[in-house]
Amino acid sequence: MRARDLAEPFPIVSLDDDAMTAARTMARQRLPGLIVCDAQGRPYTILPGSQVLRFLIPRYIQDDPGLAGAFDENAADELCRKLVASTVQDLLPRPQDTDELPVVDADATSLEVAAVMARMHSPVVAVVDDEAERHVVGAITVSRLLEHLLPS
Repeated sequence: MRARDLAEPFPIVSLDDDAMTAARTMARQRLPGLIVCDAQGRPYTILPGSQVLRFLIPRYIQDDPGLAGAFDENAADELCRKLVASTVQDLLPRPQDTDELPVVDADATSLEVAAVMARMHSPVVAVVDDEAERHVVGAITVSRLLEHLLPS
């Protein structure tokens, strides 16, 4: 099966979009990530949900998760307020390496899609219809791909 057959409509955000809106889109639709496109509408990167959490959680708690037990739900609400004044660009790691992206051509096979996901550690792959224009036609999530690859 080709990528175009596995691809599903998927939310796209831009670098300048509101971070809270992007995070809420991810949460409401239960998505593992979002496709981030540049000003020309070409895929720039994938924003995985784990990167949103990395942005929210202070480094010292990431380094020692046991410290998180000292925080109550009010503290968690306060951490989420960081998204209010931020953009999608702020959520991305620095420096952003855009040499290789989790993007496949619409004619890619399911195993080619799997290889890109595995190599890039990405839960989402953007599917483009034209290698030159790189117009996004949809995305394939790891759950959609596994559903196709695994025997019934």
